[in-house]
Amino acid sequence: MSLIPATILTGFLGSGKTTLLKRVLSEAHGQKIAVIENEFGAENIDNDILVSDTQEQIIQLSNGCVCCTIREDLRSTLSDLAQRRRKGELDFDRVVIETTGLADPGPVAQTFFMDDEVAESFQLDSILTLVDAVHANEQLDTRQEARRQVGFADQIFISKTDLVKDEAVEALSHRLKHMNPRAPQRRVHFGEVPIAEVFDLKGFNLNAKLDIDPDFLKADEGHDHHHHDHDHDHEHGEHCDHPHHHHHDDDVKSFVFRTSKPLSPAKLEDFLGAIVQVYGPKMLRYKGVLCLKGSERKVIFQGVHQLMGSDLGPKWAPGEAKESKMVFIGIDLPKEILLQGLEGCIA
Repeated sequence: MSLIPATILTGFLGSGKTTLLKRVLSEAHGQKIAVIENEFGAENIDNDILVSDTQEQIIQLSNGCVCCTIREDLRSTLSDLAQRRRKGELDFDRVVIETTGLADPGPVAQTFFMDDEVAESFQLDSILTLVDAVHANEQLDTRQEARRQVGFADQIFISKTDLVKDEAVEALSHRLKHMNPRAPQRRVHFGEVPIAEVFDLKGFNLNAKLDIDPDFLKADEGHDHHHHDHDHDHEHGEHCDHPHHHHHDDDVKSFVFRTSKPLSPAKLEDFLGAIVQVYGPKMLRYKGVLCLKGSERKVIFQGVHQLMGSDLGPKWAPGEAKESKMVFIGIDLPKEILLQGLEGCIA
C-alpha cells in the first residue's frame, strides 16, 4: 500500500487554522481526510459532526472525513489510524494534523522520521503555517513559537490581510521571507485556498526541487565563486527598500551557502554530523542540492533539527552549472562558523 500523505497545519493562536481546515473539509474535492486535533474544542467542527463516540476520540464527519483528538501521544494516534484503515474500519486518503497555536512543529515533524511504525504508513508532505497579518509582528517579536512556526514552514498563508494596510502586509511579507526564504507565501481570505496549494506540496520530498526565493540570492550576484549571502537582517541597510525593518532582530534567520567547486563527501559528512550534534535543536530546517566530488548525480539533502537525510537526485545535465546550494533556517545559528566549515568541505 502506498504511504498516507500527512500535512501539519500550524500557526499562532487566532491565525485562522480552524477556518482553513473547515474550508478544506467542506470543499467537494472527493478526498476523505483524517484530522488530528491537538486541542479539541466542540466549537471547531461541530456543525459537521454526525457520529461521536467519546470513548474512541474519533469522530466521523458528515463528508466521510474523520476527526480525532490527541489525548495521548501523536505516535500512537497515527499508528491507531493506520491500523484501523488497514482493517477497513476507517476510510481516509490523507491526514491533517492541526497543532495548538503555541506548538513548535519540530517534534510533530520528527515523529514521521523517528518512529518506524509511523514511517512505514505515513509520509510527511509539508508543514503549512498561517500568519495573522494583524498581530504577526507583535507575535513574532515576543513569541519564539511564532518564529519557529515560520522557520519550519513549507508554505506560508498570510490571513486577515484585508484588515491592515497594503504597506504593512508588504513589510510583513518581507520580514517572513528573510526568516524563511524557501517557503512560498500566499494571502488567504477566510481560509479560501485552492486545495492544490494545501496538499501534495512535497515539501519533505527529498527529490523535490530546492525552492529558494530567487530574489533572496540576488543580493550578491557577480562576486567570486562562493557567494556568501549578506546578512539578511539588513544590519547595514543594503538592498533594503524598507528601512522600518531594522528593529526586527528576529532570532530565526536564514542564510545560504553556495559554491561552484565540488565538495568532498567525507569532509561534508563529518562537518554536518558535528554541526547537528552541537546545534541540532536550533536548526529548524536545512536543505540543499549538492555537487559532490566523484558523483555524476546531484545529491539532495534536508533535515529537521538533528535528523538529516540525503538522496541521489537526477544527473547533472550536459552544460548545466554544477553548483552546491544549501539553505539553513535556525535560531541564532553561528553563520560564520557554518560558512567557514562548509568552505572547508570543498574537495
